[in-house]
Amino acid sequence: MLWRAAPVADEVTFQPARPRRAIDEIITQIRTSIQRGELEPGDRLPAERALATQFAVSRNTVREALRMLEISGQITLKKGATGGAFIKKLDSSVAARSVSDALQAANVSVSDFTEVRHWLEPALLRSACERMTAEDLQALEDNVEQASKLSAVGDWERKAVVHVEFYNLLADATKNPVMSVLVRSLSELLREMVLAVGPSTDDDIVLRSRRRLLGHLHKRDADKAVLEAERHLKRIHKMWLTGSYAGSYFRS
Repeated sequence: MLWRAAPVADEVTFQPARPRRAIDEIITQIRTSIQRGELEPGDRLPAERALATQFAVSRNTVREALRMLEISGQITLKKGATGGAFIKKLDSSVAARSVSDALQAANVSVSDFTEVRHWLEPALLRSACERMTAEDLQALEDNVEQASKLSAVGDWERKAVVHVEFYNLLADATKNPVMSVLVRSLSELLREMVLAVGPSTDDDIVLRSRRRLLGHLHKRDADKAVLEAERHLKRIHKMWLTGSYAGSYFRS
């Protein structure tokens, strides 16, 4: 197969950047072009020299701005004759990590966290019931089966991570990228919380609830799925507050 270079997005042009905030302006202009759809995943930005001319800055300034965009997950920098700066497909995990970091810095409480889950999970489950595919359901089944196997061998920490991933799979089943980012943000927080507090006095409580929930999802019975999720969340919240877990992570 003959190699074909990715087309350079020549139709996108940029304005000169003001020297005092040149790097910030370069980043803002490129991000805006991505948000408007002028730059799409796979597009290659013009070469550094061409960008430096358009932005009216040095190549070093352009290079630093591109590095910042790479760190934020919006472009990929490749070396060599076929290299350059390429627009990346949105990675919801990158955005989720940023939101999760902000939440942790906000001194979130158990009650704060549970309240948001009470708001979000009904919408999550109802949307999943409407939109999930057979593949989505199988992924959820596989997740619960994996958690069951880890429970059988006493690998509590890995099981906890698999339990949290269940929510991410549900979010993906909604086919809504905003929901995926929101749920993954909370999942990051939940994962750290669960690992910090340790196993519960009833270590299979989540597995039993997940199996009931899966039964409702297979029938696409959103009302019963929401009811099961609400009951489980209330039960877990009470355990966190009454000390049925080994430790505590958030203020109550």
